[in-house]
Amino acid sequence: MSIDAPWWTTAVVYQIYPRSFADSNGDGIGDLPGVTARLDHLALLGIDVLWLSPIYPSPQDDNGYDISDYQDVDPLFGTLADLDELVAQAHDRGIKIVMDLVVNHTSDEHPWFVESRSSVDSPKRDWYWWRPARPGSQPGEAGAEPTNWGSFFSGPTWEYDEASGEYYLHLFSPKQPDLNWENPEVREAVYAMMRWWLDRGVDGFRMDVINMISKELPLRDGDVPEGAAEGDGSPSYLCGPRIHEFLAEMHREVFAGRDGAFLTVGEMPGVTVEDARLFTDPDRAEVDMVFQFEHVSVDQGATKWDVLPLQLPVLKASLGRWQEGLADVGWNSLYWNNHDQPRVVSRFGDDGEYRLRSAKLLGTVLHLQRGTPYVYQGEELGMTNAPFAGIDDFLDIEAVNHFRVATGLGADPAEVLGALRTMGRDNARTPMQWDETLHAGFTDGEPWMAVNPNYTEVNAEAAVADPDSVFHHYRRLIELRKTEPAVAHGDLTMLLADDPVVYAFTRRLGDTELLVVANFSGDPVKPEVPEYAEWATGELLLGNLTNGSGPELAPWEARVHRRKVAALS
Repeated sequence: MSIDAPWWTTAVVYQIYPRSFADSNGDGIGDLPGVTARLDHLALLGIDVLWLSPIYPSPQDDNGYDISDYQDVDPLFGTLADLDELVAQAHDRGIKIVMDLVVNHTSDEHPWFVESRSSVDSPKRDWYWWRPARPGSQPGEAGAEPTNWGSFFSGPTWEYDEASGEYYLHLFSPKQPDLNWENPEVREAVYAMMRWWLDRGVDGFRMDVINMISKELPLRDGDVPEGAAEGDGSPSYLCGPRIHEFLAEMHREVFAGRDGAFLTVGEMPGVTVEDARLFTDPDRAEVDMVFQFEHVSVDQGATKWDVLPLQLPVLKASLGRWQEGLADVGWNSLYWNNHDQPRVVSRFGDDGEYRLRSAKLLGTVLHLQRGTPYVYQGEELGMTNAPFAGIDDFLDIEAVNHFRVATGLGADPAEVLGALRTMGRDNARTPMQWDETLHAGFTDGEPWMAVNPNYTEVNAEAAVADPDSVFHHYRRLIELRKTEPAVAHGDLTMLLADDPVVYAFTRRLGDTELLVVANFSGDPVKPEVPEYAEWATGELLLGNLTNGSGPELAPWEARVHRRKVAALS
C-alpha cells in the first residue's frame, strides 16, 4: 500500500540531555564528543532523529535553558566543530539532528539583555518586557510588581532593576528574562539565528514553551488560586492572541522554500486539542506537532507536587481524546519521558519486581498509538527514579526553590521531599547508565550528579547483550512502526474506557487490524475485549513475555495481535 505522508509519521525521535549522556574528557559532564561516540547505540536502537537539549553557552542557571549566545556551543559540551562532527556522523547513520530552540526567554547574560538593561533609552530596551512599578506603590517593595503573576520557579515573575527603577518579566528564573515578541526586530533576529543553524546542517527544532511567546496586552493581574501567594498569569501568556501569526511567520521566514526534510515540534504547556489542531494543520504551516502535558498531569492535583495515585481510566481518557482530536487533522507527539518528567517505569509502572515487564508494556502502549514517539535517554533501558536521600541531593532549581518556599510556608519537610522524589525533574537527569563499571561508564571523573545506584543491574551493555531486554523490545517497537503501515497510519479506536487495569485499543488500515491489550497491574486479568478468545488464538505480532498466550494476561503483560479483516469501503 502506497501512503503519501510526511517522513516523520514513521520516525522515532530520541532525546539526549547532553550533560548526563556521555562524558568524553573526564570532567564529569556529558559532552558532544561523548554523544558522537555513542551514536552506534542509537543506530542499533533504530531511531531516526536525535533531539539535543540545549548545548549553547549558558550560565547554567536552568541547566542550559538560559542561553547567553544562540550561535555557539558552551565549552562544557565542546565546540562548534564538535557539533559539526556530530551532525556529520549522525547523518552518515541516517539520523537527523534537532536542536532545542529556547526563544521565549534568554539568559540575563545574553548581550541582547545586557544592552536592554543598560538604559531606559537603549535601542534594545523593548526587546524585553520592562514595566514601571504598580501605580501608588514603592518600587522594589513587595507587592509593587507590575502584575501579581507567579513564576514557574516560585516567587513573582517580575525582577526589580534598581539602576532603571523598572521591572523586567521572567516567567521562569530571574536569570531568564522574557523576550518581547511584539517587537519585529526580536522576531527577525530569532529567524536569522534559526536559518544559520539550518545552514550548518541541523534538521529542525524542538521549540521550548513556544506557546508563551505571545502575551495578551495590556498585561494584567491574574486570579489568585486558593492558598497561593501569587496570581495565575497563564491566561495572559498561554496561546496568546498572536501565537498563530508568529508561528506562521516563523515557518514562512525560516523553512518555506528551503530544500530538505525538517522537523518542528512545539512544546506547549496548557495547549488544548482544539488549539493543537490549528497548530499542526499542514495547510496552516505552523509546526509539525506539539508536546502537550495533559497525560503527564493525570496523577497530579492542584500542582505537580500534589501527587495522586494513577487512575488508568483517566490516563486512557486523556490520551484517547488526543488521538480522536487529531485523527483527521494534525499529528500527535507520543512521549512518557523527557528531561522534565520523572521516569515512567517508576511513575506508571512497577520499578520493583516487574520493572522489565512494565517498562516494555509502557513502551508498547505508547508506540502503538498514532503519532511520532519520543524516547528519552535511558528509557530504552528501563531506567528508574533515583533514591534521593535529602534536599541536598536535589540540584534542579525548580525542586530547590519549591522546597524552600513550601517549608517556609509551614509544609512538612518530609512530605515535600516525598513529592520531590516522585515528581522531581532530577529523576530524569541522573547520568546515563552504560555499563557496570564505576559511575556506570558515564565518566572517568566525578559525575556532576550522582549515578543511580542500580546501574550495576540497569545498564546498556547488559541490555544489548540480552535479547529479552527492554532495549531490544524498544528496537522491535521502532522496527514495527516502519514495517507495519497500520502502526503509523491506521485509525485508532479505544476500548474498555472504564476498565481500571486494562489498556486496550485497535488500529486499522485497509484489511489489517491490530489489537493492543495491556495489563497495568500485578495480578492476572482476563481482558473483556470483544472476540478476545479469537484474537488470542491468532497471530501475536509482539509481546513482552516470551510465552504469552491464552485468554488471560499475566501481571504487566502487553500483547499486540494482528488479523486480516474485510477492508473498509
